[in-house]
Amino acid sequence: MKGIILHGGYGTRLRPLTHTGPKQLLPIANKPMSQYALEDLRDAEITEIGVIIGDVYPEKVKEFYGDGTKFGVKITYIYQDKPRGIAHAIGLCKEFVGNDRFVVYLGDNILRKGLTSYTKKFESSEASAMILLCEVDDPSRFGIAEFENNKIKKIIEKPKVTNSNLAVIGVYFLTPKIFDIIAKLKPSWREELEITDSLQLLMETGFAIEYDIVTGWWKDTGTPEDILHANQLILDTIGISNQFVLNEGAQVQGNNVVIGKNTSVSRDSFISGPVIIGDNCVVGPRSRIGPYVSVGNNSVLKNCDIENSIIMDNVKIDSKTHLTDSIIATGCEIMASNHELKKQQFLLGERSQIKF
Repeated sequence: MKGIILHGGYGTRLRPLTHTGPKQLLPIANKPMSQYALEDLRDAEITEIGVIIGDVYPEKVKEFYGDGTKFGVKITYIYQDKPRGIAHAIGLCKEFVGNDRFVVYLGDNILRKGLTSYTKKFESSEASAMILLCEVDDPSRFGIAEFENNKIKKIIEKPKVTNSNLAVIGVYFLTPKIFDIIAKLKPSWREELEITDSLQLLMETGFAIEYDIVTGWWKDTGTPEDILHANQLILDTIGISNQFVLNEGAQVQGNNVVIGKNTSVSRDSFISGPVIIGDNCVVGPRSRIGPYVSVGNNSVLKNCDIENSIIMDNVKIDSKTHLTDSIIATGCEIMASNHELKKQQFLLGERSQIKF
């Protein structure tokens, strides 16, 4: 079985964070979100992986993942000139897939349970496709599967009215039969080839689609709020076997706190887990970090309170501020002198500066 990770899209809902790179490389718990997808595929013994890249800084994707060797996989890059829909992206992979079954994983989705059990189920099945479903509170945001007699009757993209709350999550198990289906599709009102239309036409053509219900949690990280929530969910797994993999040299200290190599925390600072802090960081003096905070490498945090936030690499904060629900991108600076600031919420793109 082969794997495909979709790494395109503009990430407009995440601007300004995505002005300088693809959304799938934004870190969650100090790891690019698409790395979770890649590791899920690898752990399910899927090591031949096609990565679909678009026109949003594809060189950064190649620079980070390379040929896949350091992650234990073999990567083939497949270029999509601009976002034309998930089905269009899958259609570009016909030569890469060949005659193999394959799984498509959206690079901005995170699945706690991983893929192993689902992969085994699909490998032993005669179905032409298998989709994973998860209960959601707002079906109008997702592709939704509707049922009749415990079988999928219809798959609808972002319905205004539906009797189902089971969303089709961004993981699709497919066979090469899907390529003939995609070739028959017409663009939707969004001018895209929709994966939901592909699956619906596959069923109408007489091919079987199986499904499984996701247990644990699944997260689509399309907005800043989604990213912060995913950060919380992952940080909650610190110390749980097979759920949170530490970088070499990092340590888990009591109360779910991960401290990287060569990171110092002053005696007058306090860390309240779950928190992960990268390598070569300085925390303090007089700083309080956590709960639910990720801090990247080479960052300096002084005189600040930070909670429920993501601080990326090479960030400098020296300010009597209380940051909450914030995402601070690489290379940012927040500096203040002799100002007692109230609680603040920031969404800062790369290399932004705030000075008081």
